[in-house]
Amino acid sequence: MPNRGLAFVYLTVFLDVVGIAMIIPVTPALILKLGGVGIDAAAVAGGWLMFTYAGMQFLCAPIIGNLSDRFGRRPLLLTSVLAFGIDNLICAMAPALGWLFVGRLLAGMAGGSYATAGAYVADVTPPDRRARNYGFMGIAFGVGFVLGPALGGLAGQLSPRAPFFFAAALSFVNFVFGYFNLVESVGPAARRPFSWRRANPFGAFKALFGRRQLIALMAIIVIAQIAHDANPSVWAFSGKLRFGWTERDIGLTLAATGFAMALVMGGLIGPIVRRVGERRAALIGLALAATGFVGYAFATSTMMMVAFIPVFAFIGLIEPSLKALASARVPANAQGELQGAITSVKSLTMALSPLVMTRVFGYFSGPTAPVHFPGAPFLLAAILLAAAFGVLASGLE
Repeated sequence: MPNRGLAFVYLTVFLDVVGIAMIIPVTPALILKLGGVGIDAAAVAGGWLMFTYAGMQFLCAPIIGNLSDRFGRRPLLLTSVLAFGIDNLICAMAPALGWLFVGRLLAGMAGGSYATAGAYVADVTPPDRRARNYGFMGIAFGVGFVLGPALGGLAGQLSPRAPFFFAAALSFVNFVFGYFNLVESVGPAARRPFSWRRANPFGAFKALFGRRQLIALMAIIVIAQIAHDANPSVWAFSGKLRFGWTERDIGLTLAATGFAMALVMGGLIGPIVRRVGERRAALIGLALAATGFVGYAFATSTMMMVAFIPVFAFIGLIEPSLKALASARVPANAQGELQGAITSVKSLTMALSPLVMTRVFGYFSGPTAPVHFPGAPFLLAAILLAAAFGVLASGLE
């Protein structure tokens, strides 16, 4: 039974990521079409869209995580999957730029499914195997990021709206599959009362931040997530400006990134964690991902960007290792709250990072730039990862 439930969780993460990644190659074109602006202004609008999505996820993830502790994982997962499908349908039919923001609001609410998915993994997995199973979630993420951009780039040649229709269809199919196959992982005896005091983002943080080591882990997650989000924030815009990438080029390079990350999380994270432990595995990921970002920042051709993808892909070691460290520090009946808080923290950084990264990109690529350096967001990401490395290296055994 747990294996069947895990299969649905991995499938949900996979299809959600496919749906999210499919729209990345076409988002610049759709914004340009609906907004009638230049690429530097379009990048800023794209940052606000990501801010809208992540801001709603920040607010809703702790609520969804705590609701799953009270009512079980199944109803919350299914509701989130259905909402994500409706969001993509709204974006696919958007007559104006404002409707994309409406869709992103709903998508951010649905994004709380990651908290529930993470809690489900903790429910059915022994502590010593959680890093591995969170790694499998990472594989689902990575494979989704392989297929999503490639499919989006191909479908985008028909219309910038086509990937949104396809993503909506995937969500609706997944909802039907889950309705008939998902098994609940939290029995009535293991549930706890719902409390708004704990369910709001700040209440969830307060409940968890009484543990000093969790504070350090959350800080590392924040720093690493801000850096990571340089990729979805400016990859497409940077490639278009620096190397003349088409939607197909954007899709294929993102697919290559997802494939490399899937290899790291599928084939390497287990042996690395067994050999050096979760903390050192995260340190390896931070160091290599920072190196990859430096390569992206100073690349002078598409081939140079591609060459640094395998190095950057070790960023896939970070989150599974940190989640395993965190989940071992809270009781079983608070796993939903923990995953909700982690998702909310990540969402807050996902809300802020696009605003920062797209503005850094716009500042150094616009007509008034003091120095023309479109790779600046990637260099900033490398610096942030180096800082996260320092925080983690300083302690937290």
